[in-house]
Amino acid sequence: MTDASASLATSYRTHTCGALRATDVGGDVRLAGWVHRRRDHGQLIFLDLRDRHGITQVVIDAADAPDAHAVASAARSEYVVMVGGTVAARLPGTENAKLPTGAIEVQATAFTILNEAKTPPFYINDPDAPVDESLRLKFRYLDIRRDPMQQRLLLRSRLVQSIREVHHANGFVEVETPNLIKSTPEGARDFIVPSRLQPGSVYALPQSPQQLKQLLMVAGVDRYFQIARCFRDEDLRGDRQPEFTQLDLEMSFVDEAAVMDFVEAMTIEVTKAVVPDRPIQAVPFPRFTYDEAIERYGSDKPDLRFGLELVDLAPDLRNADGAPSSGFRVFDEAIAAGNRVKAIAVPGLADAPRSRIDELTETARRFGAKGLAYLAVEPEGTIKSPILKFLGEDLAERLAARAGANPGDLVLIVADTTDVANDVLGRLRADLGVRLGLADPNVLAYCWVHRFPMYKWDEEGARWDATHNPFSGVVPEDEVLLTTVSGDPTRPSRDDPAGRARAMQYDIALNGWELGGGSVRIWRRDLLEQSFALQGYSEGRMRNMFGAILDAFEYGAPPHGGIALGIDRWAALLAYQTNIREVMAFPKTQSGNDPMLDAPSEPDPTQYAELGLKFVGLPGKPS
Repeated sequence: MTDASASLATSYRTHTCGALRATDVGGDVRLAGWVHRRRDHGQLIFLDLRDRHGITQVVIDAADAPDAHAVASAARSEYVVMVGGTVAARLPGTENAKLPTGAIEVQATAFTILNEAKTPPFYINDPDAPVDESLRLKFRYLDIRRDPMQQRLLLRSRLVQSIREVHHANGFVEVETPNLIKSTPEGARDFIVPSRLQPGSVYALPQSPQQLKQLLMVAGVDRYFQIARCFRDEDLRGDRQPEFTQLDLEMSFVDEAAVMDFVEAMTIEVTKAVVPDRPIQAVPFPRFTYDEAIERYGSDKPDLRFGLELVDLAPDLRNADGAPSSGFRVFDEAIAAGNRVKAIAVPGLADAPRSRIDELTETARRFGAKGLAYLAVEPEGTIKSPILKFLGEDLAERLAARAGANPGDLVLIVADTTDVANDVLGRLRADLGVRLGLADPNVLAYCWVHRFPMYKWDEEGARWDATHNPFSGVVPEDEVLLTTVSGDPTRPSRDDPAGRARAMQYDIALNGWELGGGSVRIWRRDLLEQSFALQGYSEGRMRNMFGAILDAFEYGAPPHGGIALGIDRWAALLAYQTNIREVMAFPKTQSGNDPMLDAPSEPDPTQYAELGLKFVGLPGKPS
């Protein structure tokens, strides 16, 4: 028995259901678990006994153990039982190579039913049986018994364990930060918790430990990390839940390269430890500026497992004087207006029927395009397109060549503003990559995107908003841009130099998902106040929301930076999942409900009374 097996032994079991091997033949053992399958042949009863560690076949022979046989006759699927007996080699030809325990069986001499079980609402022992997700979530404790869910939760456990090991080995200190904090702007609504001891006041559940981890750097902790629980009251989708887990880390005396280099090395080490059989596409990870990623892939989280790069067709659409000269009005007007004509070459779709082209066009319109032009490159190299009569064969062939199209490919073209053209083609690229199976599902394609815009203009609020979070530092040479045309930060405009400033912000992406994001922070009070002012914060509001960190920066804040990586997303991608609910033990539904615990639910009236609260309904909605 190994040390690990010995530590799992209890009064109910000497071994787990996955521990026994041929070397254990002849030994007396005791097992406990759930009845996975039962086959009754009269005098012989065969049971597959299951626990989290594996499955062992148990044989109960009425001739050798009549009392045990009598009890086992009453056992059914998912009964919890304890078995005592002797390990025996299976008869030749009956071994099960699919099971680690497949060379042996336990011949039972004692059998105890520890607990009976109702018939489950779905099959536990058939991992491929289709089960409605709402039923799985309502009976999640049964769903977790199924092998696919168990394996995903075990993978998640290995992921977190490996993360902790790498950080401890690199001088990080694990610090737990509080979950009852002050509301701060993080890009989503806060969950608030009314205070009984301070009536009329509320705590907020953290959307991230942003200010707290920066305060730890001021405190001299130097390197901090935490497996942090975070909460955001936002609409849900496949990669979001109202409560989620992230790897949160912060480092002192670092620049962008130092943080990115550590995170990349950590990511590689953790990936190899958790999924050693899955190849990482490129090491070191490709690094793109934000502008480069948008220009080439139409996304700041590009999936690099396939090509389909966006191509600018403008060089072939102008004459020698630089004037638009394609002959196709849509292209010419776009070029004349300073807009873009960009394309992607989709492999193997040249023979797509008109219905497929119409579907792609409608998808492009749904994404925001006015329309979608196309060039189909026939197997012999000729071009087929409704706009061929405007372009002419020579220009059409040059455009197809510039797009990188081969015979049999379909070139999709969008003419619009830079933002729309990139966004629409980027989304089409991602959609087609999945639908056409262009990405190798086994490959892990990590990449970095950095140098994001510092701010984005809020038309409605007439102010600059931070692209990521308000604490991100500015690229040193762009610090002079943190000003307004008016010279007064309280009177910003769309034309301000601040709109050209770049942040020391970096995101790490994996297979088309944003895995995490971080930055080197602003660590000077004067610069942080200047940035807040550009974002529309008055001195009073700054003081109210960020007083602690502003004060702390006056006591010697070191240069510092960090990142947060989504544990749920990372685990999902490593487990071949596209929905993070599949790697969470007890997730919420798309509407934020927990059907198992029936949450959220109405509070007890006394709870409202203790808090001095009364639900009066929402404006415009029935109470």
